[in-house]
Amino acid sequence: MKQFNFQFRTTINFIVLLVIFQFCYVSCKEKLPVYNPSDINPELVDKSLQNTNTDHTVADFELINQEGVKITQEDYKNKIYVVDFFFTTCPSICPVMTNNMAKIQKEYIKVDKLKLLSLSVTPEIDNVSVLKNYAQKERVITKKWNVTTGDKKQIYELARKSYFAVVTQGDGGLQDFIHTPNFILVDTKRQIRGIYDGTNDDEIVRLIDDINILLIEEDEVAFSN
Repeated sequence: MKQFNFQFRTTINFIVLLVIFQFCYVSCKEKLPVYNPSDINPELVDKSLQNTNTDHTVADFELINQEGVKITQEDYKNKIYVVDFFFTTCPSICPVMTNNMAKIQKEYIKVDKLKLLSLSVTPEIDNVSVLKNYAQKERVITKKWNVTTGDKKQIYELARKSYFAVVTQGDGGLQDFIHTPNFILVDTKRQIRGIYDGTNDDEIVRLIDDINILLIEEDEVAFSN
């Protein structure tokens, strides 16, 4: 009985220390900023939004993933997620970006609150069959990471007006093309919390560090509620 009581007290003490550590970590570490259009390099922001300084959230979307399933914001409700824009035939930066997204997938494979979203910038080429082959080759786990296609104008508007992923202006038309290395970190309120170079190892380390901060921040909010 004494042994049981000792083990019970030890377990309780450990849990209390863990909670204290989490709160101390959050309070000692500066929380991530919330980015509005006016906070971001104007070259990355559509001209119509450059003076907006409050309440920016990413827009609703309707995409199709590698399994042919419709994906919307509902699939990312109450999730932290990382977004990138790629195309399957890209010979330069996209393979590096995909490899780094795969590293994030592996790092957080058991963390249900973290998901990934990749949007093709050549949706007319990257149909479901192409994406499925690509996802299998890159060992994409569907429950964690949606690799998507969809309406080109919608995808390009998301890149320019929601996620601020590209420096070029355009209309999403036939001749329009975007190519960006940026990874975007989005919180459970659909706010942008960070933008990173997805081809840079140091930036991936920074992204993982920021994800950890955000996960603890979200847990703190949930605990306080």
